Amino acid sequence: MDHTKLLCDISELNHLFRDSVSVENFLQQITEMVSSHMQTEVCSIYLYDNDEEILTLKATKGLNHEMIGKITLALGEGLTGISLKELRPINISNATQHPDNKLFLGTGEQDYESFLAVPIARGVERIGVMVLQRQQSHTFSDSDVLACKAVASQLANIIENARFIISMHSEHEEKAHPTVKESQSRLIHGKVASEGYCLGETLVLDKEKTFNSLLQRRFTRLYTIKDFKKAVKQTENQLEEMQEEVEEKLSDAASLIFASHLLILKDHEFIGQMENMIALGTNPPQAILQIAKKYMDIFDKAQNIFVREKVQDIEDLTVRLISNITSDQEIVPNYRGKVIIARDIFPSELLKMTSEKIGGIILVSGGVTSHLSILASSLAIPMVIANDLTLLKVANKTKVLLDAETGNIYLKPKQDVIDEFQRRNKQKEKILQLEHNVKGETLTSDSQKITLLANINLLGDISLAKKVKCEGVGLYRTEFPFIVRNNFPSEQEQYVTYRKLVTSMKGQPVIFRTLDVGGDKMLSYYHNTIEQNPAIGMRSIRFSLENKDVFIQQIRAILRAGEGENLKIMFPMISSIDEFDAAKSIVLECIDSLHNESEGFNSKPAIGMMIELPSVVELIDDFAKEADFFSIGTNDFIQFMLGVDRTNEKVASFYMPYHPSVLRAMKTIVESVQAHGKEISVCGSMSSDEKYIKFLLGIGLRVLSVNPSHLPRIQKVINSIAISDAQAYATELVSQKRACDVARLMALQD
Repeated sequence: MDHTKLLCDISELNHLFRDSVSVENFLQQITEMVSSHMQTEVCSIYLYDNDEEILTLKATKGLNHEMIGKITLALGEGLTGISLKELRPINISNATQHPDNKLFLGTGEQDYESFLAVPIARGVERIGVMVLQRQQSHTFSDSDVLACKAVASQLANIIENARFIISMHSEHEEKAHPTVKESQSRLIHGKVASEGYCLGETLVLDKEKTFNSLLQRRFTRLYTIKDFKKAVKQTENQLEEMQEEVEEKLSDAASLIFASHLLILKDHEFIGQMENMIALGTNPPQAILQIAKKYMDIFDKAQNIFVREKVQDIEDLTVRLISNITSDQEIVPNYRGKVIIARDIFPSELLKMTSEKIGGIILVSGGVTSHLSILASSLAIPMVIANDLTLLKVANKTKVLLDAETGNIYLKPKQDVIDEFQRRNKQKEKILQLEHNVKGETLTSDSQKITLLANINLLGDISLAKKVKCEGVGLYRTEFPFIVRNNFPSEQEQYVTYRKLVTSMKGQPVIFRTLDVGGDKMLSYYHNTIEQNPAIGMRSIRFSLENKDVFIQQIRAILRAGEGENLKIMFPMISSIDEFDAAKSIVLECIDSLHNESEGFNSKPAIGMMIELPSVVELIDDFAKEADFFSIGTNDFIQFMLGVDRTNEKVASFYMPYHPSVLRAMKTIVESVQAHGKEISVCGSMSSDEKYIKFLLGIGLRVLSVNPSHLPRIQKVINSIAISDAQAYATELVSQKRACDVARLMALQD
């Protein structure tokens, strides 16, 4: 195809811009011109906002025009975002199957397999992306790519001017319309925190606003002391019922999460002061609010952060009391099936919402904090994080489709989007039903045995782990019973939980990771000094060694629970041999002390460690002589190897599992450990990511620990891989010195 005419036409764009009725019309004419000449079904232009670091669809020929302005991508997200981030064209012949592709429901782009994205830039300044799409039989040639690069180069200057004008319009519109237009559909893209789907209505969670509105409310009806006592009893029954529901589902995490509410409700002084005010003639709702406000003000000024957090409990309790005495169900909303929108949520709040059958969660600030996303995943609650504060202005009961597989949030979705969503959801359910027919043994295509273990967060995960025929527990995160409660669990409380876990696995190996708190997994009831960098502060094994009494209780509970079972104890975030020795010596001390008691226990547990810090790599031969087994925690390992906070959205694009240093270090670790005859596994996100399975097998890993829901899919991937191919593939990857080259080689495998 001769592209000379297209380049000549593009050179006349200054006239085209002047003649255009609007900037939007100008961009639309560009897409039609390019689409017509290149003979493509689709041509789209995305513009980049440097401040928000977001790409937005601004014009399209071939896709649904109603999606213009509604589709957004972060820099480096999807094939389009990657093209702009790396400032290189991306030419794919099977786009819908590509792991980095992002499909948006309602656009119609699922019909086009041939995909070409060309960045529009001026030097290193990113302006946008031009995307062309065709049917699969018409792939893009090298000459097509060169022509589009030339077009993009000519477009850069004029589109930069257009982008400036559009930004002016956007600022004006934002000031003129400070709230979300609920009459229109809207698409917001966020980051997946917990996978799943939900079609429901929104509920913006703002308890403080609710309480303050009650303070301003005038209660015209007069209530009696009998009404008050009835409301107290009704509230007590509600809290106890919710507690029972949570305990039935999550016996390990449900550490009386409503206990503080019930204790306050049964406190004679708290309730007594309300009764005294009522006896003196105060209307009961007003008495409840006045006494509650008095206690909240006292607690809010307390030095102890744990005491200050009780303000939320009183707030929640007061709202429930007022709702019950007035019979106003609008005060305490019905959570069932709702998609909660909130700034942040505590783990204990998440458990409370579970008891009230919420449908999904949208958080509007922050990164994907591991403890909350892991907890939501275990609870099977879809959750997306979208840094868009306008979501807090969305009216309650707005229809929303939460696609926590892609991170898409559809406000007021159109029927074709809903239909496509439901069709895809049914298709996926059928696939999952087939995949759940897993085999008890996992073999590669050349019959090499691979052991698949399960990551367990809560005891509720066990039933699924057994259903998918895991061969043991490769990682039990012991911190969750700590995180979701109001104080440290006792040795006996931990023992009961741990014993349920090991006995349910019936002799299969169970690896307990000792307490891993700190960083993004804070305990609300434990506060030492405020740390500038908590991720590299007093956390994980450092916390345990610093708080020896807490550590001893946990180790004793694990040893007792492991009596007669295949027990393994693993220390997190070990940085030195000295640290490993210190932690191991405490285990040995606990074994000695238990010998002198009548309690049964496991006297010979395997003692191992997580590999998460770069300092371990240079000492791996020495560690291999000391520890019984190892597990690579890829999430933190990548974070610390690359110096990237994995919970910080601003630097998320620098978090690269495929970085050459990460891959080479992992290969070194595996080879060293296996040379010393020790077992090594991987339990981080890489083990559940299909893109990395071939590499992991290629460097010698034969044990993977994954979330139970991912196990059938990972087994299927392993079944299709030959070890010899995997070894050659891994060798090729670790020979690369640039991350972009590794990414290119990985893309060729898909």
